[in-house]
Amino acid sequence: MPYTIVVVVFIAALFFTTVKVLNEYERGVMFTLGRFTGIKGPGLILVAPMVQQMRKVDLRVIVLDVPKQDVISRDNVSVKVNAVVYFRIVDPGKAIIQVANVFEATSQLAQTTLRSVLGQHEMDDLLAQRDKLNADIQRILDQSTEAWGIKVTKVEIKNVDLDETMIRAMAKQAEAERTRRAKIIHAEGESQAAQMLVQAAHSLSQEPAAMQLRYLQTLADISNEKSSTIVFPLPLDLITPLMKNRG
Repeated sequence: MPYTIVVVVFIAALFFTTVKVLNEYERGVMFTLGRFTGIKGPGLILVAPMVQQMRKVDLRVIVLDVPKQDVISRDNVSVKVNAVVYFRIVDPGKAIIQVANVFEATSQLAQTTLRSVLGQHEMDDLLAQRDKLNADIQRILDQSTEAWGIKVTKVEIKNVDLDETMIRAMAKQAEAERTRRAKIIHAEGESQAAQMLVQAAHSLSQEPAAMQLRYLQTLADISNEKSSTIVFPLPLDLITPLMKNRG
């Protein structure tokens, strides 16, 4: 009876070490006597005990959180930036053979690439051109990790943290910019108004009848106001002869 139990246990252990089941998103990197002999899966896989080894690899997209990095921009502004990297393994053989820990290697490479790329741009670019910076980081990471059998599909800069001094300086700069634009708009409005007044005066000077109509309209406007004082504007063509005779 004990002998039978030992045989059953041995067969069960042999079965579990020989038969492997891989899911649709998994692949098995096979080594026979230490040598790479191919990739198997998904489904039922047979592994020869004591002769073969199988390393399981997940092919799904992996989300890698890049911790905050101290970055000094090209215009010498110190910021803290973190990001997230989306990648997947496209060549399980390379991912196992070429690098000892594919996740740690990708994380370290993402951190150094993030600091390198952002350090080449000014602070305004970090805030206004995130799409371009994301694309640049993704391209560099994808090229660097190709030898590891990895495809970097997307990179997103999450947060750009500034110190309080820089936030106040940027707020003052934005306020000064708004004031400048308001003054420019006001000056442009005054210039346009002056041009329109010149055009109106020129048009009225060409038509005496129009000047008289404008004079009567002004009198009508004054009469509608509730005021005890009424001012009657005197046309200049009546004053001019008197001024000449006086001279």
